[in-house]
Amino acid sequence: MEKQKRQRNTKIIEKTVIVPEIGKLPPQVPELEEAVLGALMLEKDAYSVVSDILKPESFYNPVHNIIFGAIQGLAVQQKPVDVLTVVEELKRRGELQSAGGAVYIAELSEKVASAAHIEYHSRIIAQKYLARELISFSSEVTQQAFDETIDVDDLMQETEGRLFEISQRNVKKDVIQINPVIKEAMKIIQLAANRKDGMSGIPTGFNQLDKLTMGWQNSDLIIIAARPAMGKTAFVLSMAKNIAINFEHPVGFFSLEMSNVQLVNRLIVNVCQIKGESIKSGRLSQDEWDRLDIKIKELYDAPIFIDDTPSLSVFELRTKARRLVREHNVKILVIDYLQLMNASGMSFGSREQEVSMISRSLKGLAKELNIPIIALSQLNRGVESRQGNEGKRPQLADLRESGAIEQDADLVCFIHRPEYYRITEDESGNSLIGMAEIIVAKHRNGPTGIATMRFDNEYARFENLDDHNTSRKRTNYIERTSRMNSRQSDRESEAVPEMTSTDFMTENRKEELPF
Repeated sequence: MEKQKRQRNTKIIEKTVIVPEIGKLPPQVPELEEAVLGALMLEKDAYSVVSDILKPESFYNPVHNIIFGAIQGLAVQQKPVDVLTVVEELKRRGELQSAGGAVYIAELSEKVASAAHIEYHSRIIAQKYLARELISFSSEVTQQAFDETIDVDDLMQETEGRLFEISQRNVKKDVIQINPVIKEAMKIIQLAANRKDGMSGIPTGFNQLDKLTMGWQNSDLIIIAARPAMGKTAFVLSMAKNIAINFEHPVGFFSLEMSNVQLVNRLIVNVCQIKGESIKSGRLSQDEWDRLDIKIKELYDAPIFIDDTPSLSVFELRTKARRLVREHNVKILVIDYLQLMNASGMSFGSREQEVSMISRSLKGLAKELNIPIIALSQLNRGVESRQGNEGKRPQLADLRESGAIEQDADLVCFIHRPEYYRITEDESGNSLIGMAEIIVAKHRNGPTGIATMRFDNEYARFENLDDHNTSRKRTNYIERTSRMNSRQSDRESEAVPEMTSTDFMTENRKEELPF
């Protein structure tokens, strides 16, 4: 009686499904599904072999889906898995009859003699599941493509992202013995030893910074943070120019704040050393025209790829970044800046939680693509409220909106220009005008420290110091507190307006550097 009842139920559940669009049966291997389920009830360690390969929905037959779910539940609770325990678990769940009854469960255990080939069989089942997912996904995309209310560009981006997710669904790295990892590490060390500069990563062209970091390392998330007007964009543009032109590494630049034309104009000012207002007005001297004609050729052929999509989501960035790496062999990504990104389609209790998710996603993307990702970040106002010479230097606690940024980053750098705070001399009376510090405050795989360089206000350029200035150490500063000096500085600033108006893309901000 029980067997007849089981057979009736099974016939209903196992009803053949034909995909109407193509008139074919979905990919499936019912005999292997039976063999795997039987093997799981024969050997106690069998589930550990398939736990990373299969899940209940991997099984085409809904009956097998239910049975595997029961086996999975027992295994997770570290309970024995055999015919009797599986039947009892299905009874407890009220799913025994839906699973074909106790007789069918017993018959499954008789399908195989051992679990010798369970991994191989499981991978075939997983492949068939992915094929069914692709069929379902393509059918959905086809329907959306017929919908004239859906933007095609958005549909293409969503399709690419979801297709990648499907392809990665069953891709999991296996645990490996340390031997091959050591070989890979030794290979990297040998490559660095063979290079004249001794760099193991991508050099920035800034000597002191490269000595601290050995170049930006693959799979690292690098955060470069500063207060507004300190020079974040100017610094990464100078660095991107060095990497692309001097070292010939393709650079991907995501500009969420400025348009691609504004960004390129800044590069022209940087490379050609022509004042921003001259570029904006088009009133160039003959010498400047000649310089522009020569230098623009360097930029024209530079492997720099710019995307100026505003309010970019993590999902869109991931899709675009993969394409840049795949199609243009991009070796490093720059994002200007992190707080302008969003986690589209996801809800969060606070902006801090959203920024935390964004930073984690960027770290995951850096590992996936195996390239360095540089993200600019704002600092909170805590820097401005602190007093004293050392107080003006940024700290890790100053990272805006999320402590997770510090946690996720492999390296955190701060840009500090004493001149911005009217600190014009060190304790020995040496001028600090035009000096800049790149403070490496966190370095997961190396030392922290300070790299000093020169900031050319007029052309928004960060440059290496000469050999004499490189060796000079600066730790304490003298703040300008005299009102007379302050008024005199203001008069000097008014007399030389071009020194404070190099940002030809930003209006009504002539009182400060808008970089």
